[in-house]
Amino acid sequence: MAQTRKRRRRKHRGTQGGRIDTKRRGRPRSRAEAQQRARSKKRAPRRGDQPPSWRSAIIRGFVISGLLIVTLLVFRKPIPASIAFGVIMLAVYIPMGYQIDRFMWRRRQLARMKDD
Repeated sequence: MAQTRKRRRRKHRGTQGGRIDTKRRGRPRSRAEAQQRARSKKRAPRRGDQPPSWRSAIIRGFVISGLLIVTLLVFRKPIPASIAFGVIMLAVYIPMGYQIDRFMWRRRQLARMKDD
């Protein structure tokens, strides 16, 4: 009688777009390899660990003050008053945003130093 059991196949590692991942994502073969992987993941820079910049504070300030102006116009405030208030708030938001970013960045750096 013929054998009916199918042979086991390996999983298809390709993506729907046709790309095949060549990185090995399986379990580490030894304890040393596991420790090396953990160290490399720990030292990888996170997105939030970049120092604050005035550029990001300026962009954020313009976006927030623009939304404020639009909100005031929606509530039927006069156009010159809305723009004047938006400019005043822009002058407040930019330095305030930079200082908050700097404070949070320093806090993360101190916490990271304590972990290492």
